[in-house]
Amino acid sequence: MERNITVLDKNTIDKIAAGEVVERPVSVVKELVENSIDSGAKAITVEIKDGGISYIRVTDNGCGIKKEQVKTAFLRHATSKIRSIEDLIDVSSLGFRGEALSSIAAVSKVELLTKTGDEFTGTRYVIEGSRELSCDDVGVPDGTTFIVRHIFYNTPARHKFLKTPQTEGSYISDFMEKIMLSHPDIAFKLIINGNTRLQSSGNGKIIDIIYSLYGKDMVDGLLPIEADDGDIRITGYICKPELSRGNRSFEIYYVNRRYIQSTVIRRALDEAYKPYLMLHKYPVVFLYLDISAELIDVNVHPTKKEIRFLEGGVLYDLLVKSIQETLSHKELIPDIHENESITSANEKRIEAKDLRPEPFENKVISEYRPAADEYKLPGTPDYGQNRRPVFQEPIQGKESTYIPEPVNREESGESVQMSMFDDGFLSTEGIKRHRIIGQVFETYWIIEMDDRMYVIDQHAAHEKVKYERLIKQFEKGRVNSQMLNPPIIVTLSKAEEAVLHRYADNFKKIGFEIEQFGGNEYSIREIPTDLFGLTPVEYFHDLLDELMNDKLSRNIDSVDHRIATMACKSAVKGNSRLSFDEARALIDELFTLDNPFNCPHGRPTIVSFSKNEVEKMFKRIVS
Repeated sequence: MERNITVLDKNTIDKIAAGEVVERPVSVVKELVENSIDSGAKAITVEIKDGGISYIRVTDNGCGIKKEQVKTAFLRHATSKIRSIEDLIDVSSLGFRGEALSSIAAVSKVELLTKTGDEFTGTRYVIEGSRELSCDDVGVPDGTTFIVRHIFYNTPARHKFLKTPQTEGSYISDFMEKIMLSHPDIAFKLIINGNTRLQSSGNGKIIDIIYSLYGKDMVDGLLPIEADDGDIRITGYICKPELSRGNRSFEIYYVNRRYIQSTVIRRALDEAYKPYLMLHKYPVVFLYLDISAELIDVNVHPTKKEIRFLEGGVLYDLLVKSIQETLSHKELIPDIHENESITSANEKRIEAKDLRPEPFENKVISEYRPAADEYKLPGTPDYGQNRRPVFQEPIQGKESTYIPEPVNREESGESVQMSMFDDGFLSTEGIKRHRIIGQVFETYWIIEMDDRMYVIDQHAAHEKVKYERLIKQFEKGRVNSQMLNPPIIVTLSKAEEAVLHRYADNFKKIGFEIEQFGGNEYSIREIPTDLFGLTPVEYFHDLLDELMNDKLSRNIDSVDHRIATMACKSAVKGNSRLSFDEARALIDELFTLDNPFNCPHGRPTIVSFSKNEVEKMFKRIVS
């Protein structure tokens, strides 16, 4: 079959090219905000409706666009940032390809209002689907406003791949957080559906922005860092190990004020924090790298998130060395508040208001309230006043407290188990013959029965006990929760807020009572009762981090099981000393489970050795 080669028409070419630049509403916001920054703006307002799908407005007080250049600005590869290929070597602007405006105009309805400082009137330019509709004089303040409506209105195949307005809006919020951190000298504002959600003062203090976005707890856990080898300068903040998170969403770093993602930097962070963090924990960092232009290539991808480093090894070594020196000598580092005071919220609002361009339109630690009821398992010694504890970390060298759930033998399914295990280790008669020998390595409990030795991992056992408790609570529609007085206030990022709203019902099902406190702060009024070794804030953030990585999406039952699997985070850990009574209570409850042999992750809870196997080890018998 013959195929004729033809040249595509301009409209089709523009739409194809737009696909490389405009993936979703956040792409539009990114390109327009970066143009505003490059224009020298000191105040930038972003307003969106319906997640940016139906409406995006970006207003700045920058230099504006001259009337005779307005139409030219919408041509492909029209830019004021570079003149020739040589300029790419030391390009310092955020945008330089000249593709943004033409791409945006190809797939949406665009209205531009702009005025330069030396012009008497401004210009209003309307273009829809790359088709010019009008260009008129209009009275507007100095600066530029872009209004983008109905993105992908003329490309329905791409429009259907957009996510919900809430999700698209969360992408924009995340971008605005990153751009605020990269340009603390610019006053930013984000308005979502008529409500101001983010705002910065433009006072130049990075720590103020971190405080306003993520709260006092975040600021308290950061250490300032600084290093310079001549070609590379590193400044910013890195976290103390206890501030680590369950994913990389808080590994935030910039090269020459451009937010990027880099394998070299990511590996350097992993190496630097390896001695300080547990597996699958990641640091919180806000790093600013100033690198000589000739050592990097920013012209890699239209999104400009990727950068090539000429001397990646040098950067890697400098990062690892500077981070480890900062962490190992943290007692020598002055408090971050000495050099950068935190501006009050009222001062931020006043400063931001002065710059706002509008041409139109404490962490509170609370103790648990001890429960009044006592817990006693049938067939175990009397524990006396065995109440729920005030939450605290286990203290090395002191006995910690395992609090069992009251066990109703009739509801536990034990009658079925006994028929399965007859007179074995888990049978009623077998349990009577158990003899607890003791604990080794403050982790494993040894039990003797007849001619076998059984070793139980207390952490794996407690994981499984907690897992089945939670699953049964989900199935019965009841949870055990504990009221906090006063409540705990937490500050969330926009991405974390989106996860919290999405899984609000699931959090409630496992015992959390959470209310919005104002802005991006939330009040935790009730928490799950059994958080051995974890504070409520730690457990809450661990849940958020896990759910941010979760791919189970809309399957609620799967989400519930995923949350229950995370019960291991609050299970009694290894290297924690339990008394004989506490161990007896834990083991007794383990034996009531339908499957006590494995933890939720599949690891064994119990292993055994026969007397013959032990005697073979000591060469008492040879066979």
